[in-house]
Amino acid sequence: MHAVGVDIGGTKIAAGVVDDVGNIVAKTKRPTEPQRPESIDEAIADAVAELAAEHEIGSIGLAAAGFVSADRATVTFAPNIAWREYPLAERVRSLLTLDVPVVVENDANAAGWAEFEFGAGRDAHSLALLTVGTGLGGAIVADGAMLRGAFGFAAEVGHITMVPNGHACGCGHKGCWEQYCSGSALVREARRAATELPVRAAALLELAGGDPTKIKGPHVTQLAAAGDELSIELLRELGEWIGRGCANLASIIDPEIFIVGGGVVDAGEMLLAPARAAYEAALPALAVRPVAPIVAAHMGNDAGMVGAAALARLAAAQGFSL
Repeated sequence: MHAVGVDIGGTKIAAGVVDDVGNIVAKTKRPTEPQRPESIDEAIADAVAELAAEHEIGSIGLAAAGFVSADRATVTFAPNIAWREYPLAERVRSLLTLDVPVVVENDANAAGWAEFEFGAGRDAHSLALLTVGTGLGGAIVADGAMLRGAFGFAAEVGHITMVPNGHACGCGHKGCWEQYCSGSALVREARRAATELPVRAAALLELAGGDPTKIKGPHVTQLAAAGDELSIELLRELGEWIGRGCANLASIIDPEIFIVGGGVVDAGEMLLAPARAAYEAALPALAVRPVAPIVAAHMGNDAGMVGAAALARLAAAQGFSL
């Protein structure tokens, strides 16, 4: 029996029917209003109804960008959607005609599980996924199980303090890892360089129409691929932050593999090679321990959808009833 995975974004949802080997056999989308949570509930129910008309559905997984309770039913907080202690599973279930389990998962956890089951980590028993996008998310699989923590908030790696009293973070603290290891950090540093070193940043400024505030992450990746020295350096610095943080994680969870996903991984080896070098340089007891590889994610933009469906199918098999 198939499962439905729903990837919930700020302005739209994407829902797909996923088979037991991770293939998406049908997909649909709906617009939503992030400040009106009920619009998300309605969109999910409508999308599921469309998919269920053509496919037999046994479970539904919802991938949400936010803190998800340990019982996988409530979004306690989300940065970009008006969810505060929001009983998402219950609200969606009340709109469905299907009597199947509805499971809420953190979106990074869902992506991590997709990589574990079907992607870059499919041959591993443990992994750490970093989703390097606007911010920095994470997922940890240990001994074949998703690490959620006592309260559901495990693997929020973006808010590990890397630089005491460093850049201010949206979480209210300073020096968080995501302030140095994210697409937003890359753009901030590119814009700073364009303002302070306009001659060196001439290529970036040209792509941005002469306005440093219009520089975007893909501009950096594009120019680095073309050999622009500043853009190569910016990606190298971002990669080094990835590697340093992975060394810290290795001392705690010791995964078999680190997987890097999110938009910036389009930079490929320009990002990953310096990440590996910095990881090895910062890894304790390097001479006597195995070095976990750092690789690019395989599942792309569908990872959240596929992982949410797979986790929902697993929960249903284990007797999850909500």
